[in-house]
This record gives sequence, C-alpha cells and structure tokens, in this order.
Amino acid sequence: MTTLYSKIRDDIQSLFDTDDAATDIRPIHILGDGKLPQWLTPEQRGWLEGTAFDPKAAGHALLPGSNGVQAVLAGAGGQEDSPLSAGGLSATLPEGAYGFASGIENPEHPALAWALGHYIFRRYKGDGPKKSRRLRMPEGVDVNQIVNMAAAVWLGRDLINTPANDMGPGELEETSRGLASFFGAECSVINGDELLEKNLPLIHAVGRASPRTPRLIELRWGDESTPKVTIVGKGICFDTGGLNLKPGNTMDLMKKDMGGSAAVLALAAMIMGAKLPVRLRVLIAAAENSVAGNALRPGDILKSRTGLHVEIGNTDAEGRLVLADALALADEDKPDHIFSLATLTGAARVALGADLPPVYSTNIALAQAIAATGTDIGDPSWPMPLWAPYDKMIDSKLGDIRNIGPSPFAGSIIAALFLNRFVKSAKHYTHFDIYGWVPKTLPGKPAGGEPQCARAIFEYLKGAYSDR
Repeated sequence: MTTLYSKIRDDIQSLFDTDDAATDIRPIHILGDGKLPQWLTPEQRGWLEGTAFDPKAAGHALLPGSNGVQAVLAGAGGQEDSPLSAGGLSATLPEGAYGFASGIENPEHPALAWALGHYIFRRYKGDGPKKSRRLRMPEGVDVNQIVNMAAAVWLGRDLINTPANDMGPGELEETSRGLASFFGAECSVINGDELLEKNLPLIHAVGRASPRTPRLIELRWGDESTPKVTIVGKGICFDTGGLNLKPGNTMDLMKKDMGGSAAVLALAAMIMGAKLPVRLRVLIAAAENSVAGNALRPGDILKSRTGLHVEIGNTDAEGRLVLADALALADEDKPDHIFSLATLTGAARVALGADLPPVYSTNIALAQAIAATGTDIGDPSWPMPLWAPYDKMIDSKLGDIRNIGPSPFAGSIIAALFLNRFVKSAKHYTHFDIYGWVPKTLPGKPAGGEPQCARAIFEYLKGAYSDR
C-alpha cells in the first residue's frame, strides 16, 4: 500500500546519487576555517575577488569550468552555529550531481541538511518542474539512516503545511494508520462519543462542536520487554479559540495547531525506522476547537480522566485539556518516559521566539541533555523550570484545577504545570512547548511547518538505548 510516508521516502531516495561510477560529481568544499583553498588557480582567485565572495561569511560561490560548474565553495559563516547550514545549498545550486569534499567533520550533518533543505510543499501546485540536484553520499554515512531521518521530518512538515480542510482528525488517523502499516505497528482509535464511554471526557468536550468528530489515536510498536517510551501529541487540527474566539490575525496559522501530533508522528517514524529497542506507544488527541451551540463554555467545570474537576477559564486554552486526558492514559502504563509535544502557548514564543522551544521535565538533567543534543544537530530547545511556587496559581475555588492562571505572566510554565498534574506514575515526564513553524527560511529549514524537537528527542533516545 502506498502511503504518504512511503511516497516521501521514494522522493528523498532520488536526492542521492548512488552511481559509484559517475564522473560528473561536482565537489563542494566547506571552508570551515574561513580561508580560501591553496589549490585555487590565479584565475579562480580573481573570479572570487571579482564576485566579492567572502570565505568567512555565509553563502557560497560557484567555480566555473569548461563544462559549467567545476566546484562549489561554501563559506564558513554559520557552519559552527548551524549543523544544517549545508541545507541552503540543496535549495539553490544549479541542477547536477554534487559531493562533499573529504575531511568534513560529522559528514552526516551536511548529508541530512541536503535532504532537509530540498523540501518543498507541492500538494496544491501540481508536480511542476523539479530541479534535479543529487548528492553523492559522504563516505561512512549510512544512506538509509539519512533517508529515515529526512522522511520523518518531511512527513511532519507535510502534515503541518496541509490546510485544515484537508487535515482534520480523520486525516490524522489515516496518516497514523498508514505509518503503522509501513512499520508493522498496531493502531487503534477511540472516536466520537466512544471517548465518553472510555473515560476521555476532556478530548470529547473540546472537539464536540465540530462536525469532524474528536478521537484518540494510538500506535504501539516494539518488544514488550524493552523500556517503555510513550509520546503524546496535541492534534488540534484547527483552533478558532472556541467561544473565546481568536482575532483574525491570530487565527490564520491555526492549521498548525496540530504541530505536536505531526512532531510525534515524525519522532515515531525515526524510532521505528532505526529499530530502537524500546516499547513505543504513541497517543494523539485529535480534535477541532470549533464554535457551535454545544461548544465548551468559559466557566464550565468538567471531570477529567483522573477524576480532577477542571474549571474552564478560557476555551482557547484547549490544547492542555486534550493532553490532560491523553497524559493520564499514558501514565497508567507506568512508562520509563513520557514525552509530550504541543503548540501550546503564545507565551513560549514571547519568551524564546519561534526557533527555540522551551522544554520542561521532572528530571532537569534530562531536559538539559536533550537541549545539548539538539544544539549539536540543529534542533534546539531551552530548559525551563516546572516552578513549584507557581503551581498554586491554577488551583480552582470551584473545582480542583483551572486551565489558565490568573494573569498572563509565566503562561508557558503555567501550562506545563497544568499538564504535570496529570502525570504521577511515569519515571520521567518531559514536555516541549513547540511553535511548529519556521517564519523565515533557514538553512535546512524551509519556511513553513517544522516538527521541532523530534530529531533531538530521537538522538537522545538513540544514545540512551541503542546499545541495549
């Protein structure tokens, strides 16, 4: 069966030149030291001087030859700061076959960046002409590993970029089932009013106003005797804000409010593709936060899966509600790790901007380790505290807990503390408040949807469990 994920893998495979006998490979020289190579001819040095190429800056220069481009020089600017800097090359070089010159440290970084930078969301533009820029895989780099990683990221990007008319809870379910089929995982779904029967009332309450029924999507994969890793994603396929309706200028990107579920599916694809020795469980709380006569109201008090009564202070703080039920379900299994990913708060963007998601954990050393790993691979995050003195701010006078605090201060921390109330038995709980979007193209990260932190979590898990 052809799935979105399998099609993406085929597209990425075509980006790499597998013909070892090919002689038309144009070398790419990354000038990590910021100096021009000694082997340049006087004519080439004159050419670079005439084009004002600065080897210490970002950017690249094409060295002309008798048959077109002879070689590519990539400036040092940003090389240390961005392991994905080579992703800017795959998006801009002329058609042809290329290969990185020898001596590159961590050659898997530019190889992955090549694939990530080549991404274009084409669903509504037809096939169109595709420029063929192929890369000879650097020596010692496993092409399957690169394809696995890139395909997972492309999948997450495609899901986020797809508008809500074509990416609702049902389409998230379809994608999840396709991914499960590809990797031989189990997939089950609790849909509509069955959520009430299965004691997932908050997911139902958030999604009941939409004609597209809410659901809890679950994938299970791996040996049951291995460490339990559960990943939970917010799948709000469109967020109007509910009866606390968002203004128009903040609603136009709300197709990306399922970015947490996209990141979770990307992470799951990485884990299964690498065959990590873990017992993986994926939980996606999928719903639309819509407006209708039966919509969730400010002031409502709802019983959650754990029995805690949640007072609704604002219907636009709905993501933490669906996650609360999903996290409670995840916690019942007493896993070694629960990771949640969600486009949860604007406060996180005010604090850290679009590129740097905050990470909260019951184990601060774990958050710091993931953040350090993310910095090394160009998928950053920043550890933030589950600041216990703020926890009382979400106490409710009428129920057990409110879904918002009394002021806009510390909004991202308050949201993380709310989620933490629903996790009691997991050994470690770690939450990422992602943006899920790149406002302006960066090397290896085209503008648009981005499954932030998925690669960083995967690399951490690979380091923790791959030697088992």
